[in-house]
Amino acid sequence: MSSSTKVAGVLHRRRTFVPALFKFQSLFGLALVFVAAVLYSPSKNGQLLFLDSGNLFNVVRSISEIGILAVGMTLVILIGGIDLSVGSVLGLASVGSAALLVNNGLGVVPVVLVMLAIGLAFGLMQGVAIATFGIQAFIVTLAGMQIARGLARIWSGGQAIAITYGDRPGQAPPAFSLLGERTFGGLVPIPALIFIVVAALAVVLLRVSAFSRHVYAIGGNEKAARLSGVPVMRVKILVFGICGLLAALAGIVHAGQLNFGGPNDGAGYELDAIAAVVIGGTSLTGGRGSVAGTVAGALLVGVLRNILALRNVDANVQLLIIGLVIVLAAGLQQLRPASVS
Repeated sequence: MSSSTKVAGVLHRRRTFVPALFKFQSLFGLALVFVAAVLYSPSKNGQLLFLDSGNLFNVVRSISEIGILAVGMTLVILIGGIDLSVGSVLGLASVGSAALLVNNGLGVVPVVLVMLAIGLAFGLMQGVAIATFGIQAFIVTLAGMQIARGLARIWSGGQAIAITYGDRPGQAPPAFSLLGERTFGGLVPIPALIFIVVAALAVVLLRVSAFSRHVYAIGGNEKAARLSGVPVMRVKILVFGICGLLAALAGIVHAGQLNFGGPNDGAGYELDAIAAVVIGGTSLTGGRGSVAGTVAGALLVGVLRNILALRNVDANVQLLIIGLVIVLAAGLQQLRPASVS
């Protein structure tokens, strides 16, 4: 084999490897962190604590609420937007669920439907303000964050509402407590299962629907998408509506897991959701990314936090490490070739 042929082969492998590295950066990162967690894991009776099945499912449970938020955030960021209100909408839905169950005596199904409708309506109204009036998403959702938090505090009187279960007045139906339980032989947490279902539906939506093509087109070039006949305004409104709906779902799950709804629930969750999306490889400028990457990004953060906690690493140091991971992921975005979708 001639030297020129060898060089051509090396260049070809490089041209194929580099795009793959950036396209699947979240999966590579997750694999790397997982291996490091295995190597760094403490052991008990000869068994690695990290690899215990209960611990692994706890990792998924711990990121289930953030993961649900991150799925909605992915859609928003794909169109070049941002939603800072999701943490507050989660708190509103958490408080609303507890209040309707305990104070108003509603059943589980009506409560879930009411809170999902509130989350959807909240997101749609933000979408209308952004798409119709041309106000920046950052400003609209920053205001929405304050509004949702204020509504949660007014609804709860500024106090957390505890959820107790039973048939007496002031008690919630026991069925709601299932959100804090496990299934499949007591192994899989229900919140983790809900997160997996939501993520799977979103992956399918972004792969087979015309809606997905519109989302990517708007994020890639909104003006060109509009000239191509894409209903930009309608898609934007719908995307923010879905994000609000998923934030409310996360709030319901939150209340079911903790058995209370507090007006400050979800504070800062919007930042964790954005972090999962960024680590997952979705471009903050829109048009590039995937829900699968976001799931991998959320799992990466969950695994990292879990192993650091198992090793009793100081909480402040944990924040520092996770912050560095986010910066690294954002830095990789700047190096990403334009041809990598």
